[in-house]
Amino acid sequence: MTKPSLDDLAVFLAVDREGNFTRAAAKLGVSPSAVSQTIRGLEEQLGVRLLTRSTRSVTRTEAGDKLIARLAPMYDEIDTLIEEVGSLREKPAGTVRITADEIAIKQVLWPKLKDVMHDYPDITVELITDYGLTDIVAERFDAGVRLGELIASDMIAVPIGPEMRMAIVASSGYVARTTEPKHPRALTRHNCINLRLPTHGGLFAWEFSENGREFRIRVEGQMVFNSVERILEAVLDGFGLAQLPFCQVQPYLESGALVEVLARWSEPFSGYHLYYPSRRQQTAAFRVIVEALRHRNEAG
Repeated sequence: MTKPSLDDLAVFLAVDREGNFTRAAAKLGVSPSAVSQTIRGLEEQLGVRLLTRSTRSVTRTEAGDKLIARLAPMYDEIDTLIEEVGSLREKPAGTVRITADEIAIKQVLWPKLKDVMHDYPDITVELITDYGLTDIVAERFDAGVRLGELIASDMIAVPIGPEMRMAIVASSGYVARTTEPKHPRALTRHNCINLRLPTHGGLFAWEFSENGREFRIRVEGQMVFNSVERILEAVLDGFGLAQLPFCQVQPYLESGALVEVLARWSEPFSGYHLYYPSRRQQTAAFRVIVEALRHRNEAG
């Protein structure tokens, strides 16, 4: 049997990761017919079918599953090795991909990274907005950002922001025309603006604490969004109550555009952390980004 070339295997990997021949061809800079011909030749060399084709996508066969399970980590290791060799240059260089939610990007990542990007012009940072619990290994991210208590134990977690707390807020107009809730349970009688979670498709339950005991309240209302920025717009327009990070609403509380209620039930919790696999080989560019994001208190 003729051994497949590394180039042919790279084409197979690209088709698997992109999900179809057309996107793989665009990624590789060749024609879809060239990709199709390469895959067909690879299957003939191996004597097994690797992919099942349809008009819209391709899926792996059992043989394809076995090949990709061994092949993908090898190529990832090669990519990391190339980045490490490249990082030995005088200036750190390369791409760092991070997934985070809107608030983390706006309040924590961007304020810290914008100066770094000027200092290290050879580093590219890709920030992807996502509220889901993204599998950063499967999705090929270098790191992700989550609140401290949500990070898996097999990940390295680096604090990048101070403690946070959520705030229940409404416009001054909404508060003026309704009865202000005195306990979280009273929220069930109010028009509340909900957040739809992408990971499970459910609505985010509002979290509170009383005498050290945490509890959740399921609220209802006219408006549901999958973006906290849209929720902020709706609450400013007087559509009801919302639970949002205090750091996001603080300017509007100070200006009087929003009013906070139920503050005694909103206690601080562990803030944003950057997380990444413990086995990850750190490039110089990645180390620069981690150190730029690392949270340091006033004493440090």
